[in-house]
Amino acid sequence: MQRKAYVPGVAACLAVLLAGCTGGSGDGATSDDSNPGRPGVTTEAAEPGKYKTLPEPCGAVGDKTLDSLLPGIEEIPDEAQREKAYKGEPTLAYDTDRKVGCRWKVESAEATNHLFVDFERVVSYDNSVSDDSQAEQLFAKQVEAADLPEPVVSESAPSSSSSSTSSPESGSPSGSPSATPSGSAPSGDASSSPSGSATPTDLQPRLLDDLGDEGYLDDALSDSGSTAKQRTVTVAFRTSNVMVTIEYAEQSATLGVVPDSEEMQDMARKLASQLADSLGG
Repeated sequence: MQRKAYVPGVAACLAVLLAGCTGGSGDGATSDDSNPGRPGVTTEAAEPGKYKTLPEPCGAVGDKTLDSLLPGIEEIPDEAQREKAYKGEPTLAYDTDRKVGCRWKVESAEATNHLFVDFERVVSYDNSVSDDSQAEQLFAKQVEAADLPEPVVSESAPSSSSSSTSSPESGSPSGSPSATPSGSAPSGDASSSPSGSATPTDLQPRLLDDLGDEGYLDDALSDSGSTAKQRTVTVAFRTSNVMVTIEYAEQSATLGVVPDSEEMQDMARKLASQLADSLGG
């Protein structure tokens, strides 16, 4: 009887020990037994980006578009120089599948115009981060670096508009608000705007929600002292894993004449839309 009583006791003890071991290995099995072959643990690589290559940058902008953006290009007398102006100058590129760009510059009697177009294809080297996500992060940094001002919505805008209609000058003096596009739009740096001036909301540097997956527009007017002022409009956007940046600048040949903000923004945005369409974005 004692032996019969002893055997179950030993069995019970062994059962406890085995249960303890089983329990310990069971807890560890979640990690120890984890392997790529188990359905619940397999880590799949993030989705690759939509784009595998980039367009030829100097051929991305058509001649008719260049005629609009670069007044005077059609009037270049020398045919060889004119053809060279249309072709543009490619930027230095070490990997044309990753980053390419092109520049154009045309001088005329009225102004000097510059155009720069840049394409960048983003590739993530982290299997857990998709190309699109990596591009989104990089574009967010680009937007942050642009330091766009907060949208200005002034209750006095109606009165500013009425004031501007009474002033025929495109660049209204300090204290004379103007909604006239010429010379009155702010630069990306609010401090460079004339004191007391008011600018239409639709001409302010801003985010764009109708261009690619995301985009923005910046408008900067240089403070070049006694020389003619230069306005630079930047339109940038991202579609999938490709980021596109357009810089369009104009410097008037006449002192006191400020490049038209509304006109330049309109042309830069039209070009951006064309490039987005050509990418299929």
